[in-house]
Amino acid sequence: MTIGSGAGGRFESYVLCTSPRSGSTLLCSLLAATGLAGNPKSFFHEPSVANWSAHLLTPPGRRGSDLDYARTVVDAAIAEGTNSTGVFGLRLQRHSFDFLLGKLALLHPEQMSDADRFRAAFGRTLFIHLTRADKIAQAVSCVIAQQTGLWHMAPDGTALERVKEHQDPVYDGPALRRTYDETVELDRQWLSWFASEAIEPLRLSYDRLSVDPLSVLREVLRALRLDEGAADGVAIGVKKLANGTNRDWARRLRAELDTA
Repeated sequence: MTIGSGAGGRFESYVLCTSPRSGSTLLCSLLAATGLAGNPKSFFHEPSVANWSAHLLTPPGRRGSDLDYARTVVDAAIAEGTNSTGVFGLRLQRHSFDFLLGKLALLHPEQMSDADRFRAAFGRTLFIHLTRADKIAQAVSCVIAQQTGLWHMAPDGTALERVKEHQDPVYDGPALRRTYDETVELDRQWLSWFASEAIEPLRLSYDRLSVDPLSVLREVLRALRLDEGAADGVAIGVKKLANGTNRDWARRLRAELDTA
């Protein structure tokens, strides 16, 4: 079992393996704020190289081959995600995971495993699994965000990420149960992949991150073999959104699942 590769040296990259409403936006903002751990983002969020290219502002079109186009876009992601720190940060969710694996296999056909293709592309890699134990609360948070359009809020109450005009949330049992099942399955898929690739990731929990984010930040910096003192003075840039509606919906959903 390994964490990334090159146990004696500093990691050159990390992949935050996660699912929606796990606290990953908070953790990414903290890591970026240290100035040591790159600029982690969901560079490969959609299963489309053209989509990656558009978000990275690389030249559109394919003047060369599919291989050249993929290499150009991945190189642009590495540059932005490293941000001159020497460490590339990537947040990765499961819905685009298989597509990214296919592109890494195209770029590095000499590698026989998924984990080795990550390392060939991004250097010595630390895999981090950020998960949320309370899948009911996670599903509720996800559905409320989808309905209201507000995904993340700054400490002063302003929207950090809003995808549509505000809409009051309305309890939707089928959507909540479907999202709960999907959330459970996403974690199962990550665990299955770690096992198949003989990876022992750095395991982090939403619960601890939400209560003591700077302690979790220090743990990640320590695992990356970076100066954990860089966490001192880092400001918390994301406000927790859960409120009474979340708690009420979670109670209702828990009761429905218990009686199903």
